[in-house]
Amino acid sequence: MKTAGNKKIKTAGKRNNKKEGESMAKQTGFNEAWKKHFKTLELYVPVVERVHGSHHPEFYEVRRLFDEIRREIEEAGSEGPELDKYFTKLREITNNYTVPDGVCETYEAVYSMLAEIDEACRAR
Repeated sequence: MKTAGNKKIKTAGKRNNKKEGESMAKQTGFNEAWKKHFKTLELYVPVVERVHGSHHPEFYEVRRLFDEIRREIEEAGSEGPELDKYFTKLREITNNYTVPDGVCETYEAVYSMLAEIDEACRAR
């Protein structure tokens, strides 16, 4: 706070610090979701592609987008990578992560994990 005569004036700096703190918390939420699911997705995505890709060719694109997201995160390091375009495309090709009939629980788990990461990304 700054003072002008006897009056105290709030400065924008505090608001900016608050916004920065909120942004950091949202980024942390995304990072936590990514760390929570990354290793499992890294295992499951290739398996689902191999088992279900021929009957669900959209999963080839899911795999490609997952690989792109991983690459963006690795290259960005501590910076918050811009992932909106990848998750927008994932929502489009998966019909908002709707699990197709007749697929295994692993397929369902992949969509569930991607949806959770997507939600955390949009909250940033």
